[in-house]
Amino acid sequence: MRRTEQRMTQQTGPMREESRDMTAVETVAAAHLRWLWGWDREQGDPPFDLRAVQGEFYDWEAEDMLLYDDADPEHRVARTVEEYRSLWEPVFDQLVAADHRLADGPHVLVSEDLATSRLIFIARLVSADGTETGLCATSSLTWRRAATGWRIVWDHTSSVTVDGKTLAALMDSLPGRGDCLPGSVS
Repeated sequence: MRRTEQRMTQQTGPMREESRDMTAVETVAAAHLRWLWGWDREQGDPPFDLRAVQGEFYDWEAEDMLLYDDADPEHRVARTVEEYRSLWEPVFDQLVAADHRLADGPHVLVSEDLATSRLIFIARLVSADGTETGLCATSSLTWRRAATGWRIVWDHTSSVTVDGKTLAALMDSLPGRGDCLPGSVS
């Protein structure tokens, strides 16, 4: 089995099949970053639609999905993307802002038709009543190579709350969506 690991710190752009210019590691790393930025919300955004915003990343037909985020108060594991969608669309519709920063990664390991990627992010979530919540989260995704490209089949996100002062410092110092440059690899 051929395995490759590489750290990709900053890349954005459309998800695509790897070419001579882009390896599987780079493709998955770029997709994980785009997935992260897809959760950003600004005041006045239309209702959150997981399929429209994140649809290209998930395998909507897979029968072996495991999707978990401990930010769900009930700690449910979704077995389909539709089920995951039903958990998170109402939550993100209640937010007036969601802003994410990259703290580490993505780190990617590829072995033939499966890949794993991991990154750590900071999230600033603002509810309609103005309540601000800060999270430091680890996102671990398992991707399967399909004819249409790499798709998420397992998603595990774990987080801890961050106090307001720490959150402000992290949001000011870490890169966000607009700070990431296409093709930057380290």
